[in-house]
Amino acid sequence: MRFTSDRQSIVAYHEPVPQFDVTVHIVLDDFGNSGRAYRETAEQAADFNTVVDDLMAGQFNNPVRVLAFNISEGWSRDVSDHVAWELLKRVAKGDKPLTRAARRFVEFHLGEAELLRAGIAD
Repeated sequence: MRFTSDRQSIVAYHEPVPQFDVTVHIVLDDFGNSGRAYRETAEQAADFNTVVDDLMAGQFNNPVRVLAFNISEGWSRDVSDHVAWELLKRVAKGDKPLTRAARRFVEFHLGEAELLRAGIAD
């Protein structure tokens, strides 16, 4: 914020603010004995589709949870189940098979029965 002044008043001048009304997705990854951490993510890679793409590509060690939040709208929630369903949907479309870590993620959030129903076995 810059201030301009004249002899009569001080007027606040607000710089243009970039659009912050976005939903951000972050992944909690388990590194075993080293502990868990929310993975660092570039701003442009924090959307739902990119997170799902990264899970499909094996970019996470042992993903535990996916959280979404939108500060402008004032909410946050666990979207792990939604992400797990999207992973199964993409497998069904024939995009790619699940990596071992993504398979464990889906099994944890949806159960083994859903993996078997989707035709995914060990």
